Amino acid sequence: MNIYIGNLDYKVSEAQLQELFSTYGAVSSAKIINDKFSGKSKGFGFVEMPNDDEARNAMNALNGQELNSRAMTATEARPRTEGGGGGGGGERRFNNNRRPRNDY
Repeated sequence: MNIYIGNLDYKVSEAQLQELFSTYGAVSSAKIINDKFSGKSKGFGFVEMPNDDEARNAMNALNGQELNSRAMTATEARPRTEGGGGGGGGERRFNNNRRPRNDY
């Protein structure tokens, strides 16, 4: 199960997350999401646990618990949706046949 961990202190490391969740069972991976430009933590991450029962126990126990003076959230991660940001995308049309305005 993939677990979303939110409201993390920006100084929390992946090793800390791994250690914290491993007290509830096996941890496949722990990942802190960083800003691609600054490289700094975005304040959330994901922990993957192969056993769903252990993952649910970890979520129930750790949701709302403080880590480095911040109450973290631990919920089941939703699958990523295709697409995403970007915006725009509409076709732009320009009327090049317009006459210049002469009413200055």
